[in-house]
Amino acid sequence: MGKLAVLALRAVLVALLAGSLFVQAVMVPLLAADLEGLDADVAHLRAPIVVITLLGLVSAQVILVCVWRLVTMVRRGTVFSHGAFRYVDVVAGGFVAAALLVFALGVVLAPGEAVAPGVVLLLGGVALAVLGVALIVVVLRTLLAQAVARDAEAARMRAELNEVI
Repeated sequence: MGKLAVLALRAVLVALLAGSLFVQAVMVPLLAADLEGLDADVAHLRAPIVVITLLGLVSAQVILVCVWRLVTMVRRGTVFSHGAFRYVDVVAGGFVAAALLVFALGVVLAPGEAVAPGVVLLLGGVALAVLGVALIVVVLRTLLAQAVARDAEAARMRAELNEVI
């Protein structure tokens, strides 16, 4: 991965992390304040919506930090090691958690007349898409495992060749 690509990806990660921190610090409290004015029949949705939003932001931030660590490993040339697996596992878990949170939001909003049924269906589709991203990360983890195994095999074969020579 080139230096320019690493720099560009890090700039995107910083922007996303700063944006998520802004949303967490400013926008979520404003959302909570706006939800205080809800009708009595949907006022019970305030706490779950705010909690799900905060947990979703935290899962996104965890994913961003782990991707930053993986990019650092790529820059150093150490990504094909067993140390990368923990970050990839956390990224996959973060996407699964995000999918569950989107699904939970749909469950919270489904009963009653809080939102249109199409919105709940849309949230189900988004949850499925995020779960699909988690599965893609799991497949990429398998590819990483194969690359690490091949790297170890190549190192072993080089060592044997050096002994012969």
